[in-house]
This record gives sequence, structure tokens and C-alpha cells, in this order.
Amino acid sequence: MRKNVRLETITPQWLENSKMRVKESTYVKYVNLATNHILPQLGEVQVSCLTTEVIEQFVQYKLSRGKKNGKGGLSEKTVKDMLIVLKEICRYASLQDMEVPCHFDLIRVRSCDSEVNVLDRRHQVRLERFLMRDNSLKKTGILLSLCMGLRLGEICALRKENILYKEEILQVRTTMQRIQDYETDENDKTKKIRKTKIIITSPKSNCSVRDIPIPSFMLERLGRLKYRKDNVFVLTGLDNDFIEPRTLENIFKRYLTECNLDTTNFHTLRHTFATRCIEKGFDVKTLSEILGHANVNITLNRYVHSSMEQKRKWMNELTIGVLN
Repeated sequence: MRKNVRLETITPQWLENSKMRVKESTYVKYVNLATNHILPQLGEVQVSCLTTEVIEQFVQYKLSRGKKNGKGGLSEKTVKDMLIVLKEICRYASLQDMEVPCHFDLIRVRSCDSEVNVLDRRHQVRLERFLMRDNSLKKTGILLSLCMGLRLGEICALRKENILYKEEILQVRTTMQRIQDYETDENDKTKKIRKTKIIITSPKSNCSVRDIPIPSFMLERLGRLKYRKDNVFVLTGLDNDFIEPRTLENIFKRYLTECNLDTTNFHTLRHTFATRCIEKGFDVKTLSEILGHANVNITLNRYVHSSMEQKRKWMNELTIGVLN
């Protein structure tokens, strides 16, 4: 049994081992989580000392004060991703004949801040009217999130060939994202220069590859858009030029300003779509598949909750039923 091996020693080995097994974007994510969060706090700890208690303390610290500036905690999703990376590193260490005392199955990541941002109805109507004024390709892209629940990267990667007009179906097959890239310094081959690049890959999970029925009003709008070829990007009408996620998010925020609405992030559109679907009475299984969630529980935990008005209504129904 190998002892006295620090986490900072085994982590680069695990990363190198993972490089050929996962997507490039996933590998970059692993590197960022390990470099920016895990190793600064746990790097000098010996693998044999990574107890359940040590990892639990790490998780709670990240949830409460995990941001780089120390002002506030990281999201539950980010901390869960860190825990997944830690678990995989320790599993690799175990295969290298190292003792790993942590029981990861006993650790739960719970954040107090679980609410999602949603546009209220009045603001949603104002934004919709603004977006429907003309046939702008960029406004159409934003409507695809607000009215069909597409993710930002999925919209940026969407091509005209993914819109099946006769079948009234939109196919989600790819996503776009900007990731970190490292190039060798020509003047010093031992140094790496950190840059970024855009990649278009398959979506984040198998469930994210999906076919979504197009609502009639969106089908009519999409039908008014004139594209010369099938392989062009929906947002630009060109096959060799695209709009990247960061740019579309900035355009969205500019539109919010023009509508005199408070700034929010692009994902609020998807949250708003999902919330309105629940209010309309969508069954959770159907909505989960439209959103491309990995499982129904994600949809349930994120969007299915009762307002005080709903609770009061049903309690009154119960009282009336009992009295009668």
C-alpha cells in the first residue's frame, strides 16, 4: 500500500489519464476545478488523510465562502462537480494502490440558495412584444429559449437543417461553448500560454440530444426567415460565421435595457419557459424531455413548487370538502 502521496501529486496523473477518455470541454472543466478550487485547499493533504470529515468540511467551505474573492459561496452545481472530480481522483488513487478513507456516498451537497430567476408575467409580455416586432435572427434566437427552453449554447450551434418545417420539429444535436486552450510559448517551450477557443460538440448529455415540437407561432416566425442553404447557422444565416454564447448573452442584456427591464442572465429565459409550462399543467416527464434534463428529478426539484396562493386554494378545497 503506497503512503505519503499528496493529492497534488496524484491529480496531474489522473488528469492525464482522463484526457483521452472525455470530451475536450469536460477535460478543461476538470483542469479548472482542480487548479482553481481543489488543489489550493487540499493539494498538500496526503490521499490517506482524505477522510469523509475532511471532504465534508471542504464542501461546506465552498458552499459558504468558495468564491475567489471570499465574498459568498459557490453554486450547489459547481460544488457537486468538484465532489465528482475528487471522487474520481480518489478512485484512480485507489487503483494505484493507495488507501482512500473517504466514503463519498455519505456526503451530501446542499445549498440554501436554490431559487431560480424567473421573469414575472408583466415583464415577460414586455420582452416578448419587443422580440416579436421584427424578424431579427438574434431576436429569434432569444425567443427559442423563452418559448422552447433551449440552452444558450444550443441556440448558438443551431443550424437551419435542424429545423424540420414539415414535421414541425426542432432537432437539438450540438452545442457551442468557449473553453480554455493552452499553447506552447515559442520563446520558452516549457511554458504554456493560456488562450480560449470556440468548440461545437454534442450536447452535455445523451438526454440533451432531443427533438422538440415547434409551437405554431414559432413555426410561422421561423418560416419567415430566409436562408440560402441548409447548413447555415440560424443566428447568422451563414455557414462560416456564428454568434458565440457570450456575444448573444450581451445582446440579450442590451435588449433588456431597451425594454427597461432589470439585467438578468440568459438562463433566466429557460427558467421562465419551464415555470410557465408547469403553471400551464405540463406533466413533469414531458417537460423534462423537452428541456433535455438527465432525469425527471432535476425538473421536479428545480421547477415544481407551490406558491402560498396554491397552498391556500387547496387547503380551502379540503375544508369545503370536509364540511360538506
